[in-house]
Amino acid sequence: MLRLTWVQPEDLLGHELRQARQDGREPSAIAARWRAAGGADAPDRAGASPDRASRYLRQLAEDLLDELADLPSRLTEPTDLAEIKALCPEWPSAPRGGRCGPSCDCGCAGADRAVPRAPDGAPPSRRPHPAAGIASAHPAAGSRAAGAMGVPPLERSREWVRVGAGGTPSGGGTRQAPVSVPAPRPPHPRAYHAAWLGRAVGCLLGKPVEKLPLHAIRELARATGNWPLNHYFTAHGVPAELLSAHPWNRRSAPTSLAENIDGMPEDDDLNYPLLNLLLLQRHTRNFTTADVAALWLDELPAGRTFTAERVAYRNLLTGVEPPHTARHRNPFREWIGALIRADAHGWTNPGDPAAAAEQAHRDATLTHTANGVYAAMFTAAVIATAATGSHDVHACLRTGRSVIPPHSRLARAVDHAIRLAGEHPDFDTVVDELHAAYSPTHHWVHAIPNTALIAAALTHADGDFTGSVCRAVSGGWDTDSNGATAGSVAGLLARDPDALPDRWTIPLKNRLATSVARFDGTGFDTLAHLTHLEANRS
Repeated sequence: MLRLTWVQPEDLLGHELRQARQDGREPSAIAARWRAAGGADAPDRAGASPDRASRYLRQLAEDLLDELADLPSRLTEPTDLAEIKALCPEWPSAPRGGRCGPSCDCGCAGADRAVPRAPDGAPPSRRPHPAAGIASAHPAAGSRAAGAMGVPPLERSREWVRVGAGGTPSGGGTRQAPVSVPAPRPPHPRAYHAAWLGRAVGCLLGKPVEKLPLHAIRELARATGNWPLNHYFTAHGVPAELLSAHPWNRRSAPTSLAENIDGMPEDDDLNYPLLNLLLLQRHTRNFTTADVAALWLDELPAGRTFTAERVAYRNLLTGVEPPHTARHRNPFREWIGALIRADAHGWTNPGDPAAAAEQAHRDATLTHTANGVYAAMFTAAVIATAATGSHDVHACLRTGRSVIPPHSRLARAVDHAIRLAGEHPDFDTVVDELHAAYSPTHHWVHAIPNTALIAAALTHADGDFTGSVCRAVSGGWDTDSNGATAGSVAGLLARDPDALPDRWTIPLKNRLATSVARFDGTGFDTLAHLTHLEANRS
């Protein structure tokens, strides 16, 4: 029997009940009706329950999905871009003559438009004090001291000087006149080469352990002396009883264990950046959400979609138009799918995190809403800032945080994760606290815990490449996606493929597999060149 994942009504209903509890709706009455009729919870890890429900239960599930969609939410977490921007007091503003944003600390004239100020009004150093919440690897004492005062360190440290339309500062400090800033040049193609390689390495590292619980990842790595994680996973030396209890990911093990790697195997974490490269080639940075939908129908096999993307694809085929494709019977609309599509939007807007976030928003709203969209905007803004070559990872994360509505669930999760990364020298402790906070209530593919983990990994590793990808993967949840995004950011910060250790990049053989358009077998150096061309296109 073919049991297609991520579309069975009886499974969607279980996921939607959980989503409703998370996004401020009250689903208890509907949940009681489902239970009384014999309905079950959604699978914890698999994409489909093992057995088909009765015709009656399937029809009931579809009806209840529609009823859940009509329930009001008590939360203010908009998806509309104008509403998002209105809620973000630190939203990056591109200077008239260039792309550097308000969180720029590169020393350009645009940095005076909106820079976090120290109490005496002087610009802060590039490495923020631990109390800023974006800490270096282990500033434990400083962050604990800040937290002990009962105020989140990130919020206490932000005193912004912003120039309004009339040139009047809206915070303290002296008046700053509007200035024109030269547009930053896109990074050298070798920086994009490092970013593409970094994305592939992180994804490949996480593929064999995707879906596994945290304790299983740790046990499998420890069994081969690879803990803390420092290399690709291997089956050599793993006891048979451990593999029986915690088997590798069935689809990935044949191509992603160290002894099996022969180039980069296909993965949706690479397919979507490829699709977005095509999107930009065909429609430029002025693409619409409808353009994204049309491209998918032309170039993306339906079987290569998962979770929110698969539901949105199905919705397109039944005549539902964007942005309703993101909401109609789509309980995965706050999961990680939009985040993994965001890299190209950051790569092609170097120094303009606002434009990158807006571009990511147009892409994300085909499939996602609210925090699922915010996660993509955050990622795009982080990468756009990293692409300048003038910022450390902490400044990049600060900029990404500025495009998330500050009272949203994602903002709180990212702040929490970065604070933990600054407080604890042992990253396992950071991960344990994140799992204690989010695993009981969130699916392992949800954007909120995964984005938080990515931010914690980059912070704790201080942007180091190996440290970032290994921490992101060792933290569990959506391991390949988290490793891919952390690797993309850290690779871009490294600026050169030769800065990435050979043990990670040589097995890739400068080749990736994909079912997207003409890209199968393409080298990462070629992808870097194509990305550079799009970043330079006016």
